[in-house]
Amino acid sequence: MKAPFASTISARDALLTRRSVRGFLPTPVPQDVLEAVLSLAARAPSGTNIQPWKVVVVTGTARQRISDALIAERARGVEHEGEYRYYPPTWREPYIGRRRQLGKALYTLLGIPKDDIVGRERHFARNYEFYGAPVGLFFVLDRDMEVGSWLDLGMFMQNVMIAARAFGLDTCAQQVFAQYHQLINPLLGVGDDEILVCGMSLGYADPDDPANLLESAREAVHSFTRFLEN
Repeated sequence: MKAPFASTISARDALLTRRSVRGFLPTPVPQDVLEAVLSLAARAPSGTNIQPWKVVVVTGTARQRISDALIAERARGVEHEGEYRYYPPTWREPYIGRRRQLGKALYTLLGIPKDDIVGRERHFARNYEFYGAPVGLFFVLDRDMEVGSWLDLGMFMQNVMIAARAFGLDTCAQQVFAQYHQLINPLLGVGDDEILVCGMSLGYADPDDPANLLESAREAVHSFTRFLEN
């Protein structure tokens, strides 16, 4: 199969323009482009080249079926608990400060005040609509894989996000889908011997969505790095 056209974006620019997009256009993404993105992403490293990652891609009615099921579940007020803990049980600095900074910046752009609980919930619920993206990706590992394979999967997912930029696409990694694994797994064909680790929305960013004006801050290199010479 001939690879679809990709832009000449540099690796540097792909990294700098990679962001969590929270508003997409409904424009379909051709399957050959999706396959090209995943083929590039598969160059990610893995311990002894075991390549433990698995991906389920949903578009069209399959994507809508998952979205409808999640929205209905939220409307019923049913709470779900994930199979693994993503955040620490107790928050502390500097992490809680960074989290609050991001939330404040996002909701300010959206014009949602801090005490508007309904407005915040309405925006959060857009997760379950894939933020309007036409493509949903779900990342799966075999349940008997160890921590090393989770590292491998993380590098693969980063490759997906960077490769997407080469085709003018944007993404948003969404761990929230893993919370609803009991609901989603049967719809994806994920078995009991597998674990749903994360989801991701993929498509063309909506330039008119205010959420996409968000630029998250990054720490300076010397704040997280130690250079040892002796």
